[in-house]
Amino acid sequence: MIKLKENYSFRRAYKRGKSYVSPYFVIYAVKTRKGVRLGITAGKKLGCAVKRNRAKRVITAAFRECLPNIPSGYDFVIVARTRILDIKSTAAAASMRSLLKSAGIWSEKKENEQAADRLN
Repeated sequence: MIKLKENYSFRRAYKRGKSYVSPYFVIYAVKTRKGVRLGITAGKKLGCAVKRNRAKRVITAAFRECLPNIPSGYDFVIVARTRILDIKSTAAAASMRSLLKSAGIWSEKKENEQAADRLN
């Protein structure tokens, strides 16, 4: 996973990307030719820098948990919402999983392989 840092990458995701809304965050997904890249936005509405950084850490941990089931070739920009401060990364990952499944981005076969590995 590579982090998005350039402003034009974020603007491209906002303009051309498809958005998926959750109570905790908004995901903008854009198809690209590169691997999976992630950008996170946490505005001042969330609170002080400590709260914004915690929101970013929770989103990053949730995304890492979902990453094995995401196919290559997408840019994601995730905008934190105020409710993200009340949950842990596992709940955020569950919400992210359901959004990605509804978007058609989630790859089930890798999930089945992981479950089989856990049983062995």
